[in-house]
Amino acid sequence: MAVKATMIVDKDFRIGAVDDRLYGSFIEHLGRAVYGGIYEPGHPDADEQGFRRDVLELVRELSVPVIRYPGGNFVSGYQWEDSVGPQAERPARLELAWRVLETNQFGFNEFVDWTKKANSEVMMAVNLGTRGIDDARNLLEYSNHTAGTYWSDLRRRHGYEQPHRIKTWCLGNEMDGPWQIGHKTAQEYGRLANETAKAMRLVDPGIELVVCGSSNLSMPTFAEWEATVLEHTYENVDYMSLHQYYGNAQDDTPTFLARSVQMDDFIGKVISTCDYMKARKRSHKTIHLSFDEWNVWYHSHAADRKLDPWQIAPPQLEDVYNHEDALVVGCMLISLLKHADRVKMACMAQLVNVIAPIMTETGGASWKQTIFYPYLHASLFGRGQSLVPLIQSDKYDTKEITDVPYLESVAVYREEQGEITVFAVNRHLDLPLHLQVDLRSFGALSLIEHLVLEHDDLKAVNTRENPYNVQPHASGGAVVEDGTKVTAKLSPASWNVIRLKTAKAI
Repeated sequence: MAVKATMIVDKDFRIGAVDDRLYGSFIEHLGRAVYGGIYEPGHPDADEQGFRRDVLELVRELSVPVIRYPGGNFVSGYQWEDSVGPQAERPARLELAWRVLETNQFGFNEFVDWTKKANSEVMMAVNLGTRGIDDARNLLEYSNHTAGTYWSDLRRRHGYEQPHRIKTWCLGNEMDGPWQIGHKTAQEYGRLANETAKAMRLVDPGIELVVCGSSNLSMPTFAEWEATVLEHTYENVDYMSLHQYYGNAQDDTPTFLARSVQMDDFIGKVISTCDYMKARKRSHKTIHLSFDEWNVWYHSHAADRKLDPWQIAPPQLEDVYNHEDALVVGCMLISLLKHADRVKMACMAQLVNVIAPIMTETGGASWKQTIFYPYLHASLFGRGQSLVPLIQSDKYDTKEITDVPYLESVAVYREEQGEITVFAVNRHLDLPLHLQVDLRSFGALSLIEHLVLEHDDLKAVNTRENPYNVQPHASGGAVVEDGTKVTAKLSPASWNVIRLKTAKAI
């Protein structure tokens, strides 16, 4: 037995161009993301700045285009001035978001240096929790102004003659959340965000700004929050943020694998709200989306509750990911690609140790978690034009979500290279899925490769002792028929990457 699905993809039916920043990530001063993660001066593989070379190599392998910093909840109590200048003079502070001790030995300029070594760019967040307009404009001046002012000359005295030229700035973080330091109503936040945006644009008109949307789809103020905030900020911001995490705490895998259906719904609702405000404002400007926190997160909740406060970089949010988590991450990446016309930036949260694709041992090795692989494949092969997937698939129902297609899929066309990549997840836990993809508009095709991530055990993980337990392999399951159709047998509970070459590119 098998389940079946068909898919038609036409080179002219395009969702939109995939912005490279769709494959961004996130580093927060949380747990061992920084200390013991990207920064560990005493590590045998540390460079002259204390950056772990092994971690940098893995980040470069992922080809991460932009990295959000320094939070996250951390940013709502962030005093950026503490983190610049001579390290010996930097104060230690009580960090209230995660109740740890922040030493500030790794700071703003170190992060800029680290991103350059990682071949990435900075998405910087400003503190609109405990601080506001002055803090934001001063940090921007320190970062981006050339010379001749107090803050830009201070940067130069700190050893950075040239400005950092950071382009993308987040106006706070999750300000709708009661857990947030300096939590605000939509009216309060909207007013503050707008005035901050105006001041920052006076300092540097070339920046782009991300305003906070709802922290997740279940927030009681969802949609009303977005509308109110955009009422204030519409003409002065460029993006609205979305955040969403999924988990399988109830061990209901069919529902867990269907969560990206809800992600599609979330994105659609935010787009609708943004477009409603566009109509209400009689504006010609379109607000795009920055899905700047997304991932699977649930494994570490019980352990985190047992931690004593005011430690330095304790192990927090260190989810050990299994195979089914990787499938959900794959589905979420496909969801982002299906909305590439409006979702222009996204950040897997986070990058190292903290709910992350990369894990490290303090003083020891680093390794790839299961979720590393779909993220890697999408980042490497998912750049170009996202194409409309016309799918007919067998479906199933769960306790919460109905009409879930067993096939989750999208295709990306890299016209200059003459390459088409089909990303596909078979959600069926027991049966293979027979897939046929009609690609006749591209002319004659040849198969480059079919990569598969599969495992007999949905709960299988990668660990320090067994780092390659779950990893992709080449499959013979995809075949090109009649030059223009691809048939593939997708293993149960599998992530698949089918790469094709057009005749003109051969």
